[in-house]
Amino acid sequence: MPYPVFDEVIHEPHRLQICAYLVPVPGRDFGEVRDEMGLSDSALSKHLKALTSKGYTRLERGAREGRQVTTIVLTAAGREALCGHVAELQRMARVVGADRRTGLRTR
Repeated sequence: MPYPVFDEVIHEPHRLQICAYLVPVPGRDFGEVRDEMGLSDSALSKHLKALTSKGYTRLERGAREGRQVTTIVLTAAGREALCGHVAELQRMARVVGADRRTGLRTR
């Protein structure tokens, strides 16, 4: 079980979606991620710069069928950070849920 830790880099909604989209595969093409997230090239590049600077993703450039292809890979550190962030969100949800069940909410 990952240690629950809130990660401000991953928490940004598009970055959270990008990381989650990368989990089940070894890597995805830049264009595939861009299209799935509904982002422009520049917006996706900006999010990837933030993730890559933390070591959460890496970009692999290569050629396929005579074309340049950039593959986005979620690193082990990225997977660990994502799991820790999700664990923290779940922990927070349990606290809020317990608060609602016990009627301890204050205004």
